[in-house]
Amino acid sequence: MFQAYGLYSHIRANQLRTIFLLAGFVVLLVALMFSVSLLFEALSADAPLEVLLARAVLDVKQGWPFALGGAAIWFCIAFLFHQSMIDYATGSEGLSRKESPRLYNLLENLCISRGIPIPALKIIDDEALNAFASGIREGHYSVSVTRGLLQKLNDAELEAVLGHELTHVRNRDTQVMVVATIFAGIFAFVGDLMFRSWNFPFGFSPRQDNSREERGGGGAIIAIMIALLVIALSCGASLLIRFAISRTREFLADAGSVELTKNPDAMISALRKIEAQATMEQIPSRMQAFFIESPALVPESGFFATHPSVNERVAALIKFAGGHDAPLGPQSGSSGFLPPVVQSSAAARGKGPWG
Repeated sequence: MFQAYGLYSHIRANQLRTIFLLAGFVVLLVALMFSVSLLFEALSADAPLEVLLARAVLDVKQGWPFALGGAAIWFCIAFLFHQSMIDYATGSEGLSRKESPRLYNLLENLCISRGIPIPALKIIDDEALNAFASGIREGHYSVSVTRGLLQKLNDAELEAVLGHELTHVRNRDTQVMVVATIFAGIFAFVGDLMFRSWNFPFGFSPRQDNSREERGGGGAIIAIMIALLVIALSCGASLLIRFAISRTREFLADAGSVELTKNPDAMISALRKIEAQATMEQIPSRMQAFFIESPALVPESGFFATHPSVNERVAALIKFAGGHDAPLGPQSGSSGFLPPVVQSSAAARGKGPWG
């Protein structure tokens, strides 16, 4: 049964997504091994296509223990140092109580009132208005806010944003995002590297003289194209990772913030202010899903969007939480994007997991 923001089912779904992503990592790893092996064989030998394919399969059979060992090492590195990677990518730095007692007090009040472990606080030295939460296990979660957010939001609005990020932690959204971006996202990085280095069709490409083509029957060229196709498909599959990061998470986090703060108007006002100044051009594209609002200069829309529009989120808060829109911009959006699960969970105004 959904209560307040459908926490229980959402957490279960996030746990399944995490398992799926980790399993997908292994499948993509084997595909990447095959394509690299095929590429190597095609560039180093004159042979028909079927021979090159057989050699590549043999290479995979012989090399898979080493590949899985490498994957295990990468898992360990990502598990231990994912936060450092995220901090480096976003420019997040530690924030002490002495530097921002106001932010610490707001966060501690929310956490203590609900018996929630207090995450680490971090600051991004940027005038934009944005925030995100990260972490994959208890005791290692963090919430990062921009300096602009800290300066331009009042206490009620800032508390609403902190409540939003705490809900992401509670819902295990941060776990899914870290796994999708740091663990499985390595394939998109490898694909970018491969195609930027080869730069077909205008840059470097393997040279095949006529004699090789005659002897091998053009098998090397075809094998190279197959290898690149597999790499491209692997990268495309890794891009599908973003669809494991359900956009429903933002509606549920907004609702969770309202349940924590009992102040839907503050959440709406914060979203309107953030909407007007969310852009952070230095944020890598694969990190944008972490933030409360997309920091992209031109946010993706439709099927590829990582966030629902602010108008849709505000409409949901007005309809289901009784909020009132802030006079910071037109509210032309509808709540048509809202999945039925969110509508039903928001409509059930009973006691939720926050208490």
